[in-house]
Amino acid sequence: MNRNIIVTGAAGNLGSAVVEKFKREGYHVIALLQPGKDEQVEEADDSYEVDVTDENSVKEFVKEYQLQYADLDALALIVGGFSMGNIEKTGQQDLEKMFSLNFFSAYHLVRGFLPVMKKNQRGTFLFVGARPALQLEEASETIAYALSKRLIVSLAEILATETKETAIRSHVFAPSIIDTPENREAMPDADFSKWVSPKEIAEAMHYAVNNPALRNMTFKLYGEA
Repeated sequence: MNRNIIVTGAAGNLGSAVVEKFKREGYHVIALLQPGKDEQVEEADDSYEVDVTDENSVKEFVKEYQLQYADLDALALIVGGFSMGNIEKTGQQDLEKMFSLNFFSAYHLVRGFLPVMKKNQRGTFLFVGARPALQLEEASETIAYALSKRLIVSLAEILATETKETAIRSHVFAPSIIDTPENREAMPDADFSKWVSPKEIAEAMHYAVNNPALRNMTFKLYGEA
């Protein structure tokens, strides 16, 4: 029987690392890609173009998934974005953009697939948090980003309570700075060796999925940053 995992943002730096890791470990990987972007993830077994920030698009994908696949072992919610700005510089439009990318991109899929996991009484949600969402003293200059990621942490906590009588688990992976080409370009004078790599986060996700004793954990992947 296939072990199925859905990976959103599968063409990105972290998403592709998650796809590669789970594929290597024998999972059937279903990659979700941005519509109209001509993205490709060769390692994935199947790919779908889904706007994960759009409620109706996700609903249609959930219906299609249930027709094509038996169940769902893990859902890796990788899609997200980052922005700078303190309260004085952050308006409603800035908040809405971050909430859409970082919260609704996960919430719509959780809402769609929670019934699937409840039916099977098992499955793992993999959320991407952020250090400013946990250490609020770091949130003041990234207020929209931090608030959107704080919602993710709260969502995982609520899910943990709702599914406590089942084998459904919700883990949060909170990195400091991820070592990506974009971050290196933005901070060329930084010590990249202190950052956490996408592969390290992917390893942590795989470890969490495959260790049933771990329930509803928050993994602080800060490296030395």
